[in-house]
Amino acid sequence: MADEPTDPDQEQRHRRGLKFRRRDDYAVELFQEALQHLDDPQRLDRILLQLGRFYNPYIDQSIVDPTTRRSVLQALEKGATELARTLIEERLKLYARFEE
Repeated sequence: MADEPTDPDQEQRHRRGLKFRRRDDYAVELFQEALQHLDDPQRLDRILLQLGRFYNPYIDQSIVDPTTRRSVLQALEKGATELARTLIEERLKLYARFEE
């Protein structure tokens, strides 16, 4: 019985932490999916839009801001796939740095 939390508030905080961690993993999965679909601008746009709905408290803005999203899509229109990849990876680093 020593394994069971004695404080119900502590258990609630722990459960909220687990939900937050799942969301973190989902965002990282979306980043990976975005990097895999640099050849499909429409799909990439939807993924980046979805990432823009998540909030990154460490930089006090969305995980992928609208300016970055536009820059990635413009780079792809110009055929600059590596620039688009770099922009996405920079946002991933800003987001995932606290998980290290």
